[in-house]
Amino acid sequence: MFFDSVQFDSMFYNLMFSLFPFIFLVFFAIIIFSIFSNIKKGIKNNQSPLLTVPAKVITKRIQVRGDHSHTTYYVTFEVQSGDRMELKVNGQEYGMLVENDVGLLSFQGTRYVSFERQKS
Repeated sequence: MFFDSVQFDSMFYNLMFSLFPFIFLVFFAIIIFSIFSNIKKGIKNNQSPLLTVPAKVITKRIQVRGDHSHTTYYVTFEVQSGDRMELKVNGQEYGMLVENDVGLLSFQGTRYVSFERQKS
């Protein structure tokens, strides 16, 4: 049996009208989850001790979102134990850090604080 366009339009309208609140709630829930997740991460970082350890810059990378409208900079450090950690840094720090730099890394939880290069 074929539907005429009026029946199809009516079915489509009813489907969209019933799904819109669900889609809106899912979208709103994702935004709320992101906000609370970032707040929780900030609180955890604030409660973490500020550590300064010898480290080496292993690699650097960037993540570009959108049409080059948002760039996030990351640097991977290796500490004396051999463990590696990737920390988000600002663009200026990213530009100043060079792979194989050795120095003292200061961080608090997952938050990058500074990197002081050792003089050769």
